[in-house]
Amino acid sequence: MYGLTQLGVVHTLISLVALACGVLSLCRSGVIRVYTPLGRGYVWMTVLTCLTGFGIFQHGGFGAPHVLGIITLLVLALAAYAARGVFGRAGQYVEVIALSLTVFFHFIPGVTETTTRLPLGAPLLPNADAPELKAIVGMLFLVFLVGATLQYRYLRRQASGAPSVLPGKVA
Repeated sequence: MYGLTQLGVVHTLISLVALACGVLSLCRSGVIRVYTPLGRGYVWMTVLTCLTGFGIFQHGGFGAPHVLGIITLLVLALAAYAARGVFGRAGQYVEVIALSLTVFFHFIPGVTETTTRLPLGAPLLPNADAPELKAIVGMLFLVFLVGATLQYRYLRRQASGAPSVLPGKVA
């Protein structure tokens, strides 16, 4: 199916569940937090996404996607560690920004695989090295930076008692 192995199909489905949890949390509250139901779903499905990704070698041996999986797991661990309060007042910022960064990480292979596989027989891009793909990932990184800035400002306002301006919150 679309050139995916059985493990690839399972990996893709798990990653879609992870993204659904993350995006839903972002839409509802503007942040992803480790200890909320959606946050827990996001974190565990992202861990499973990384672990299943380690068994996929469609483009040869160990490569950049596997390195991204390792980095994602490290950033998730940092977020979970921060959620425990070990960074003091800065912990909530580290947690929220780290989890948002992992959402960006999800989109890198997601966009790469989608644009180099679909539509069937005539993919949008010829390969993962296409300049257009690098531009798309760059734009997604800018979206992450804007979102992270908004989240930082939201958390600062929340800490000071000022009204919120993120989705799902009343200004």
